[in-house]
Amino acid sequence: QVVISQVYGGGGNTGATFTNDFIELFNRGTVAQDLTGWSVQYASSTGTTWAVTNLTNVTLAPGKYYLIQQAAGSTPSTALPTPDATGTLAMSGTSGKVLLANVTTAQTGSNPTGSQIIDFVGFGTANAYEGTAAVAALTNSTAAIRLNGGCTDNNQNSTDFSTGTPTPRNSSTATN
Repeated sequence: QVVISQVYGGGGNTGATFTNDFIELFNRGTVAQDLTGWSVQYASSTGTTWAVTNLTNVTLAPGKYYLIQQAAGSTPSTALPTPDATGTLAMSGTSGKVLLANVTTAQTGSNPTGSQIIDFVGFGTANAYEGTAAVAALTNSTAAIRLNGGCTDNNQNSTDFSTGTPTPRNSSTATN
């Protein structure tokens, strides 16, 4: 029941809300989930090569968030809240693909499938996504935000997410 709850790739770009890109996870389930050996991965909108950020050895309680800081752009702005994990992925501020996997092995192909893929989000002009369409394109000041605080998951990126002002939440954020 852990899902990608927010994706922001405009970090440190001109007009950016935050200095760093980030990926946020949320446990929308009723039981804790051990994230040991899990990763988040990013590919460009039409890419087939996936860059990996391994998650820390942590158990994510129900209703809790997990913030993964990624690369910083060249125009510093506001720092993120303290991240739960740190990676170096330089994500697009407009279009791309992010997946959550229960493995640390880089996935392959434009639309990886299999039981190792826990969640998948395509945004902008991405050629892969959950459901029938990707989330709308992002900007340097907008993120893809899963509805209902991260609780909505109908496996339809275009309706499970909206775009809006990034609001990064970490494991210290109040339980939702």
